[in-house]
Amino acid sequence: MRFSLNKKAAVISIIVTLACVLVSFYGSRKLQNFDPALIAYLFGTLFALFGVVYRYCVWLQRPPTRMYFKRTWQLVFTRSFFIHVYTLLKDSVKNLLFQQFIYPRGRKRWIAHFMLAAGCLAAFAITVPLTLGWINFTLDPATALDPGMTKLYNANFFGFKVMSFKLGSVLAFLIFHALTWCSWLVIAGAVIFLVRRLTNAGLIASQTFEGDLLPLILLIIISLTGLGLNFSYAFMKGIAYDFMSVTHAIAVILFLVWIPFGKFFHIIQRPAQIGAHIYKQEGKKRGMAVCPHTGKEFTTQLHVDDLKIVTKEVGFDFTLEDGTSHLDYSPEGKRSLLAKAHLKARQEGGTFFG
Repeated sequence: MRFSLNKKAAVISIIVTLACVLVSFYGSRKLQNFDPALIAYLFGTLFALFGVVYRYCVWLQRPPTRMYFKRTWQLVFTRSFFIHVYTLLKDSVKNLLFQQFIYPRGRKRWIAHFMLAAGCLAAFAITVPLTLGWINFTLDPATALDPGMTKLYNANFFGFKVMSFKLGSVLAFLIFHALTWCSWLVIAGAVIFLVRRLTNAGLIASQTFEGDLLPLILLIIISLTGLGLNFSYAFMKGIAYDFMSVTHAIAVILFLVWIPFGKFFHIIQRPAQIGAHIYKQEGKKRGMAVCPHTGKEFTTQLHVDDLKIVTKEVGFDFTLEDGTSHLDYSPEGKRSLLAKAHLKARQEGGTFFG
């Protein structure tokens, strides 16, 4: 299969990646706060960023996606701006943070999905800024020189002090072990999904290793080796630390490289669903489309009008001889008209069977 590079998407991806490099350079105070041990993770992050932006740009160039994307922002920036912003925030909390869209498929599945999503998103929110050098922790100089004082750590963002906390405090424990909590969440969620995929006959028949099992296995390896690093440092005096760190790095980089091409790209696509909700909400306000055959409402008129534009863009024109469109009919109406057309053809042919 011949690969064709999408030049527009490639240019945008390169610009975004270079911008990230510049922000990382200056955000880390010209690499002063950058940890050289994270250089491999940095390249993996930049590759994932390039791949995600490239695929997202290609996805947005598809006529249906482009139409939804364009209409969403047109609808947001109207007189109902604050209403739509409220909808964006509400749906983000409900469906992105708490993953409620998955709840109708089962409570156990929702729990697994929530733990997996919460663990991954929190881990990304912590590790990406650390990898790019935007966040770093330093020992407060005033307390470091006095052996009798409680040591304070400063949390810095882009080189600016954000907060201080005592070494050995509950807050310090929570901050320094934040990725530990993320790992346990990811392991629990991934194991539930893995067991389901290894025992459900329907999933076994349709799933693929690289598309469905590999991402879960990578997440489990990343989480286990991350916990192993912490355990080795805290309880084993560094035994097996090198092995764990190399295995962890390989698994993380493979996962980052896999994001633009694998199943987890839907993490990037999911926020677009909120735009679809605004589209439907605004469409209902503007009026529903009524099927000429059944006389019943079946979708919004906005959706029908945009569908006519999109189908013509992809080379299909459903305009009828009288100026109306086949798309004006509901699915029920289309099936009824198709049945009548078959009946008429058989009547004209002189036979109903054979």
